[in-house]
Amino acid sequence: MDPNDAPRRPSTLPRATMSSPVPFAERKQPGILCLFDVDGTLTPARQQVSDAMLDTLKALREQVVIGFVGGSDLSKIREQLQLPGHADIVTQFDYGFAENGLTAYRMGEQLASQSFIGWLGEDKYKAFVKFVLHYISQLDIPVMRGTFIEFRRGMVNVSPIGRNASVQERHEFEQFDKQHNIRSTFVEALKKQFPDYGLTYSIGGQISFDVFPAGWDKTYALRHVDEKGRALPDGFREIHFFGDKTFPVCTSD
Repeated sequence: MDPNDAPRRPSTLPRATMSSPVPFAERKQPGILCLFDVDGTLTPARQQVSDAMLDTLKALREQVVIGFVGGSDLSKIREQLQLPGHADIVTQFDYGFAENGLTAYRMGEQLASQSFIGWLGEDKYKAFVKFVLHYISQLDIPVMRGTFIEFRRGMVNVSPIGRNASVQERHEFEQFDKQHNIRSTFVEALKKQFPDYGLTYSIGGQISFDVFPAGWDKTYALRHVDEKGRALPDGFREIHFFGDKTFPVCTSD
């Protein structure tokens, strides 16, 4: 029997590791970078990505350079984008930006990171947290769950209802907030209380808002996307960002 005619065993390698990514220069349009928000774009809010979406991204990666940009930390983003049988998400994307790029990866290798707490200082941070918790304790909203403040490397996420809310509770709070402006009023109170902190407040998603130093929003990720150390205009001809929602940001200075 010809060995070439012998039955072949199916590969047991994860789907996303069947082949190495095409080098940037060999992409069909290497000068284009496509960056994707996570919640509401690559996945439903706080839910897992689909195989169909990952297949689409894999095909797109042959054409252009791709990356994800999420406000959550990398562990939470992995919960959403990491599926069994696939390679780690930081290798499935050319760029991976957690916490708006404060934690960053390029082709699976971690880049330099920054720290919100180091920038603001412990004393100011404690004063901010105490005010937030007191403010939330005075709110009259239908439901409250746990984790009202989540500290991340590059920001603080504040949720009046609490990040432990169920999917249904998130939907209900989003509608309640549209009627009663809970988050926008909260932001105005923070701006008034801490006018000299140099912070930006970004309302997004369903139940929370982000607080970070001015300039540390999702545009922070752009600091990492130069190609091989060259200036950004020389690295990518076009950069496209895909997201589900955009809101004005409010600075305290």
